[in-house]
Amino acid sequence: MDALGHVNNATYFTYFEQARVAWLERLAGSGGHLSPDAGSGPVVVTASCEFRLPITYPATLTVAVLAAPPGRSSIDTCYRLVDAGDQRLYALGAARMVWVDRRSGRSTPLPAGLREALPGAG
Repeated sequence: MDALGHVNNATYFTYFEQARVAWLERLAGSGGHLSPDAGSGPVVVTASCEFRLPITYPATLTVAVLAAPPGRSSIDTCYRLVDAGDQRLYALGAARMVWVDRRSGRSTPLPAGLREALPGAG
């Protein structure tokens, strides 16, 4: 928190990250797409946040994750960070993930099972 009792701005990105990881884990299921042992995985290449209201402690928050139809190797996601009770909007966010081959460091097509689980894919 800062001197005014507000949650630090960098923490908003942590909230987005936690929601994104949980969302990906639900989508990936037991396919192992997110395992550190997998040959490929997601890398965030852009991230942004539009701060609407400061979050003051204590707060109970909800982060909604939405995704655009996937590209060959990328997924664009958007976030809504709101108060779980009165639904005040604290922030809007976005991130682009690119699936990367861990050995070469180059982009690689999204795993088929993950692609099929993504909204709007097909």
